[in-house]
Amino acid sequence: MKTFTAYIEFDPETNLYVGIVPGIQGAHTQGATLGELQQNLKEVLELCLEELGEDFSSIRLTGF
Repeated sequence: MKTFTAYIEFDPETNLYVGIVPGIQGAHTQGATLGELQQNLKEVLELCLEELGEDFSSIRLTGF
């Protein structure tokens, strides 16, 4: 299982949570709730890793 750390902040202007996975180009997204942000980050991380030719069968995000 691969573990990735996500950095999260809340943007009060848009009322959205914003997350980024450092070291993975393009792995950033937003969500209205932390649950939505976590799901969106997993999806974008899978897409980024697929593009890089990495195995993404077991992804675990920390920071939530």
